[in-house]
Amino acid sequence: MEAFLISTGVVTLGEMGDKTQLLAFLLAAKFKRPLPIILGIFTATILNHAAAGAVGTWIAAQLGPSLLRWVIGIGFIAMAGWMLIPDKADEEAADGRQRFGVFGTTVLAFFLAEMGDKTQIATVALAARYEQLVPVVAGTTLGMMLADVPAVFLGDKLARKLSMPLVHGIAALIFAVLGVLTLLNVGHLF
Repeated sequence: MEAFLISTGVVTLGEMGDKTQLLAFLLAAKFKRPLPIILGIFTATILNHAAAGAVGTWIAAQLGPSLLRWVIGIGFIAMAGWMLIPDKADEEAADGRQRFGVFGTTVLAFFLAEMGDKTQIATVALAARYEQLVPVVAGTTLGMMLADVPAVFLGDKLARKLSMPLVHGIAALIFAVLGVLTLLNVGHLF
């Protein structure tokens, strides 16, 4: 349960103001069809995060516990710094409705936008940390949906009311704490 809850919380906060959340705003404004956009986000996220989680559990199996602890700890601390860098949506990624339809465009745009993204890297690190693929992928997918579904429905109204620097700061703090606790080998505090 810990892996699921931590994964959900970390990715929900990490997704706030992220390029994929901005992409959700853009797709919603462009297509005005929430259901295929939401289903596309879910499909792309579960596929992308399942692959990322598999990589994370594979890394955990390949590295010894001491080296793994250092890799994960430093990775979380690097994520903390990365959280403080704002993202911008790639408008060209959302341009393809005629070829793939709204659902297909959303799946393709989200899957590609998530490649190497903060939340994908976080999924790798969380899966390596907890060595529990299903709870981590379920949690990171839920975290993405918690952040992106309101973006589809509320769009710019929500973005104007949230302080993105504050949300990013909180997410960075959580990543930093996870990194330090991992490096100190504190174990399961959450």
